[in-house]
Amino acid sequence: MTQTATLLIELLTEELPPKALEKLAASFADTISDELKKLQFVAADVAANVYASPRRLAVQIPAVAGIQPDQHIVRRGPAVAAGMKDGQPSPALAGFARSCGVEVSQLTTAHDGKQEVFAYESTKAGESLAAVLSGIVATALKKLPAPKLMRWGDLDVQFVRPVHGLVMLHGDALIDGEVLGLNSRNLTRGHRFLSSDDVVIANADGYARTLAEQGKVIASFSARRELIGHKLAEAAARLGATIAAPEALFDEVTALVEWPVVLEAGFEAEFLDVPQECLILTMQQNQKYFPLLDAEGKLINRFLLVSNLETADPRYIIGGNERVLRARLSDAKFFYEQDQKQRLDSRLPRLEHVVYHNKIGNQLERITRLSSIAAAIAGKLGADSSLAGRAAYLAKADLVTDMVGEFPELQGIMGRYYARLDGEDEVVADAIEGHYHPRFAGDSLPQGAIATAVALADKLETIVGIWGIGLIPTGDKDPFALRRAALGVLRMVLEAPLDLKALLSATAAAFPAGLLSATVVDEVHAFCLERLKNYLAADYKSDEIDAVLAQAPSVLNEVPAVLAAVAQFKALPEAATLAAANKRVKNILKKADGDIAAVNPALFAEDAERALFDAVQALAPAVDAKFAAHDFAGALTQLASLRAPVDAFFDGVMVMADDLAVRGNRIALLASLAALFNRVADISLLAE
Repeated sequence: MTQTATLLIELLTEELPPKALEKLAASFADTISDELKKLQFVAADVAANVYASPRRLAVQIPAVAGIQPDQHIVRRGPAVAAGMKDGQPSPALAGFARSCGVEVSQLTTAHDGKQEVFAYESTKAGESLAAVLSGIVATALKKLPAPKLMRWGDLDVQFVRPVHGLVMLHGDALIDGEVLGLNSRNLTRGHRFLSSDDVVIANADGYARTLAEQGKVIASFSARRELIGHKLAEAAARLGATIAAPEALFDEVTALVEWPVVLEAGFEAEFLDVPQECLILTMQQNQKYFPLLDAEGKLINRFLLVSNLETADPRYIIGGNERVLRARLSDAKFFYEQDQKQRLDSRLPRLEHVVYHNKIGNQLERITRLSSIAAAIAGKLGADSSLAGRAAYLAKADLVTDMVGEFPELQGIMGRYYARLDGEDEVVADAIEGHYHPRFAGDSLPQGAIATAVALADKLETIVGIWGIGLIPTGDKDPFALRRAALGVLRMVLEAPLDLKALLSATAAAFPAGLLSATVVDEVHAFCLERLKNYLAADYKSDEIDAVLAQAPSVLNEVPAVLAAVAQFKALPEAATLAAANKRVKNILKKADGDIAAVNPALFAEDAERALFDAVQALAPAVDAKFAAHDFAGALTQLASLRAPVDAFFDGVMVMADDLAVRGNRIALLASLAALFNRVADISLLAE
């Protein structure tokens, strides 16, 4: 490889979409790096430095060669067996040689994985980096995850935002090239307001330092994010507060600024009378501010903002942001006060005009179903059915409040506040919010039996109703989020002694007769078990999960204990033999014709079949007792004693005897053995 140097590529643009910035930068850098490695301009283990700011995408790759190594090229032609006939080359072979510009005698042979073929080997001089780099950059731009592109000026090119500059430097040498109608230069622009002149990038290695010193731009996304987090933490500590912000807000703000400056601002204390979730949401979502909480987790009337402008006197920046926020908070206060003029239950008639699904009905019809389903589930959990029914009846009422109309993310949260103001029971108010949980993977479960009952009712009604009218998830399409709802149901029933299939049946019965498909309960139960398999895969082995779920369990809170028992059984020395025997039994039973009768000991012709029968009869009560006592490990461990009689049976008994009565009796014996084997799990599915 020729002399190497650091390669820098930068696109200078208008402000890029902040939520997409990191993905755009990563894709840009990865494609360029991968293409260079593919062409052997850089070693496979070299890592690229990714830069991304609101106005630029850049990648810096160390140790890039100026000229790629010479390329050894092998062209494969016709098979050797068919290439020569009577000492003369076939037309195909002669044509292949001509296409390579050589005589047939100059060809070699190679193996293409199937047969020997004629081949032509040559060496191609490596290309220069300058010859291929523009094409590589163009390829990277085409692969960017950008759903919408735009045009600008009179150029016939497209990109996420207008592009104003291209830098392609190899060490300190400018690489000539053109991308998106722009010729490469060693010039870029700094901060939009804090830098007025072009910034000269003299060397690819000095890119980040030069931009920071001369252009007031911190080009590295990660460095900017770290700086913002540090400055925000310092400012919050000075106020004795903590920051209330998701990680996504830190990322978005990082993508909005090139030279971050953290400022402190405030708002009138009267706004704190509004539920803090409303204030926090409007600060985060609308203004990209960082709310502050006191030691008790209560919102204070100070907040932090990240400005993209450094000034000796930031009062005007602070004042302007405070005025904007004041207007937003005034709206929230107005909505909150207006909503309190109506009780939640008085809003319910308006739900008749909120369509849930045109085949299933409106939200008013839906809450009637939710109330009956939730009340039934609460009864199974030993909770107050009337409170669960009331909570379910009010659960969707806040959808027609002004506050939720402005901030849909607050549904449930505002319902809890308004229910408390209406004097509803505290568990009813909490269930109105809690019934949306878990909202995503890793989210908390609803707290308490009433909230759990309403949450289960809400998710079960969605899954059964949508599935029952034929809107089944396919591939990556799941517009009604049935997979997420199913996972929420599973997480809850794994914690409670509830029969999932019974819940599904009760849910289906709450819909008008004939509306849903007749098979919806079985189909949704199978769908949930498939989701459960994926959920359990992080903690258990796949064969153990298959063995347990093959029984189509319905009381799922027992599944973890059964899985633990199966793992314990699998470790026994007899497990592999018994699993293989059970597999053999299953295969025999699949081929059995007609109904299987009861075992008749009078038809035994071999000692081994009588011995197996006696062993099964002796063991069955003990296995049943341990199963009834939920001692699944004990029930499976009992099976170990069957190894000897099972081995003796298969060694000395011909199951498919000529005498049909004897054959039927032996099949019946194996059926009783299979029933005992599979009392806890289908052990035939356990891997050796």
